[in-house]
Amino acid sequence: MKIQKFKKRIGLIGFGCVGQGLYDVVEANRHLGWEIGSICVKDKEKPRSLPASAFTYDVQEVLQDPSLDIIAELISDPKEALVIIRQALQQGKTVVSANKKVVAENLPELIQLQQRHGGVLLYEASVCGSIPVLRTLEAYYGSEPLVEVRGILNGSSNYILSKLHAEHGNFQSALAQAQELGFAEADPSLDVEGTDALHKLCIMAAHAYGLLVHPDEVLHFGIQHITSEAVELADALGCRIKLVGSLKAAADGEVALQLLPTFIPEGDALYEVEAEFNGLEIEGRFAGKQFLKGRGAGSHPTGSAVWADVAAAVRGYRYTYPKLCTSQVSATSGDEQLTVLLQGTEERVAELLELLKPAIQHQTPDQSQVILSLTPQQLRQHQDLLNQRGIFVAAIPASVPLDIIPEAFSQTEAIPIGSL
Repeated sequence: MKIQKFKKRIGLIGFGCVGQGLYDVVEANRHLGWEIGSICVKDKEKPRSLPASAFTYDVQEVLQDPSLDIIAELISDPKEALVIIRQALQQGKTVVSANKKVVAENLPELIQLQQRHGGVLLYEASVCGSIPVLRTLEAYYGSEPLVEVRGILNGSSNYILSKLHAEHGNFQSALAQAQELGFAEADPSLDVEGTDALHKLCIMAAHAYGLLVHPDEVLHFGIQHITSEAVELADALGCRIKLVGSLKAAADGEVALQLLPTFIPEGDALYEVEAEFNGLEIEGRFAGKQFLKGRGAGSHPTGSAVWADVAAAVRGYRYTYPKLCTSQVSATSGDEQLTVLLQGTEERVAELLELLKPAIQHQTPDQSQVILSLTPQQLRQHQDLLNQRGIFVAAIPASVPLDIIPEAFSQTEAIPIGSL
């Protein structure tokens, strides 16, 4: 019996947080015969853990090297990353990537390139760090209709929210700690504005429901305008605020996509997902609910996800997009009425109320905090304006008892946490 010789050489493009993490994982598994064959970086002056002789500064040296079996694209610049992935796939190469923006915004093209040229693109590391989300959706739920997929998809924002609930401190202080620990980038806007989680949500939509949707089409809000009043209100209601992305099967072949700060009550599976951890609940029509939890940020957790893709690719694994081939679905923001908290200055909240003319359920005497009913379409329509006015938006699920909100409002103090 002839034993297949496994491919062992990896071309690494990028040596930042994730690239260094992958390098460390490969070094720890040298007994398996793996090696980093080449490392390409851009900045010659940046201090690194390896000597300058270990690097090349010409990406073509990696892309044109016939001795490399797999390319690991791990750079932060999405435009450059897309060029690299395109070229590699056009050459029929196997590529692994952690760049969720590139994948989310260009997935239809990237699927076509794989089909046309025979290349392979794996990107498990782009979604939820160390949690094998995409492989679970493909392998286990590839032929089962899903009721809902929802979860905490960004470790940086979750770390900040956990800090605010635990210490009732300052937003900027919690953000700085997340950056120091490597959970947030130097420019944290992608994390706190929800863009990072939004990209992951769109990627999951393709594997969970066979839906190709661009991030610009999805209802989403971040945590950059969070206030101390919101944290205190959540505490008074026995909840924690989490940034939750959801995919939910709707009527007539539609899938509702939303990414919203959400009041999560005790007893909900997401309530105990703290710090930089991510958590994902998958509900199948027949299998019921499954919950996955793991580290969603950091060098080694994400590096390990890239390593898992490398190992899987060598064994011939590739995404088959089973539901993309069999499903005809479209994206929507949803039809179910939402109970929403709006918080901001009295003047700006009043301006929004005049525009939206919602059904108000509760509000503070100064009208800086209002709980009201809105449709997802109304929120989507005024999404940009709400962000421009610095309004914090959070969903309050039906499981949260609204009858104690007047008392909870009275326990909050108008001390702003601050925002970006």
